[in-house]
Amino acid sequence: MGLRLQSLRGAALAQVMDDVARLRIAVFRDWPYLYDGDLAYERSYLQSYLDSDQSVVVGAWDGERLIGASTGAPLIDHADDFAAAFAGTGLALKDVFYCAESVLLPEYRGMGLGHRFFDLREAHAREFGYAVSAFCSVQRSADHPAKPLNYRALDDFWRKRGYEPMPGVVAGFSWRDVGEVDETRKPLQFWSRRLT
Repeated sequence: MGLRLQSLRGAALAQVMDDVARLRIAVFRDWPYLYDGDLAYERSYLQSYLDSDQSVVVGAWDGERLIGASTGAPLIDHADDFAAAFAGTGLALKDVFYCAESVLLPEYRGMGLGHRFFDLREAHAREFGYAVSAFCSVQRSADHPAKPLNYRALDDFWRKRGYEPMPGVVAGFSWRDVGEVDETRKPLQFWSRRLT
């Protein structure tokens, strides 16, 4: 395999945006997201990464095939979605870099790419002077009928990277689950670590 990673911004990002969108749709259909996405929504969502001068998308390729992607942007760019969750934390949104999501095809997991995604996004955040890196994880009930029997949560992976859950910092986001008709709101638990 000829695996390579590259941080993308601006025109380079615009060229692969539809590939990133399709990858997100494919990976997020699985647990715990169960996301029934579409290309039009994905294009709209990913536009914010084109519009921000401090965002980054890290792409992973096997040859010419995009097999993984990881996004990051200033949390202030997502203030409409997350400002309420951060109220009372003592953190200013302008000081937090948001590592939004990482998607990786299953056959490429366990090869260290997840660590590289965080390494490159955190380096990018430090370059712009951010003090804190944060992301959020989808919270589902332990007895959810769609939860795979062999599912292993990523909490240990995140803790090894220095992230800890932020007590009480929970946002909500709505999407349509696979097999459902309507969107429902899901809780998202924030995790963070100091970068400086």
